[in-house]
Amino acid sequence: MGEDGVGAHTGVSVLSRDAVAHHFAADVPGYRGWEWNVILACAEGSRFVTVNEVALMPGRDALQAPDWVPYEDRVQPGDLQPGVYIPPRADDERLEDTDSGRTLTKKGFEDSLKRWREEYGPTTESAELSQLKCETCAFFLPVTDIGKFFGVCCNEFSDDGHVVHASYGCGAHSETPGPKNLATQEHTPFDDERF
Repeated sequence: MGEDGVGAHTGVSVLSRDAVAHHFAADVPGYRGWEWNVILACAEGSRFVTVNEVALMPGRDALQAPDWVPYEDRVQPGDLQPGVYIPPRADDERLEDTDSGRTLTKKGFEDSLKRWREEYGPTTESAELSQLKCETCAFFLPVTDIGKFFGVCCNEFSDDGHVVHASYGCGAHSETPGPKNLATQEHTPFDDERF
């Protein structure tokens, strides 16, 4: 019928002697727990089954609020938007109060290194598929405060602005050979119908 977000068939309900409802999961943004209902009917004495109605309906759990999650546990990395402020938790292990104000703890620093290593490190799929590594790339800007194994990628076509491990790699290494001139004619065209 042209509806979008139709998922797997989840069952059939008998509505009457001449009608049934087929249920399909709905993969529609904003409609968690809803389902598509397709009503099939056959008039008494007829040999033809027809589609009587297609409707997006709430499932059993659709109208129930999800389990409550406290605000401090609900905020996830990437949720910060312009104009939104996320204060640190009172018990944030990443920060400590010193005479000069709040500073990053050793745990906060090590957590960051672990995160960066997992996302842009030597064991990632990108690094394992790349022949060249960041440490030999002109776009790799070492950051001495982090240590000798980390730097920032300065390539706008790759991981621009991300902290990367020296053994990370991608397909946009500064020494990657350029493509052949696509305008170069490799073959001489000919008309195969003339022979």
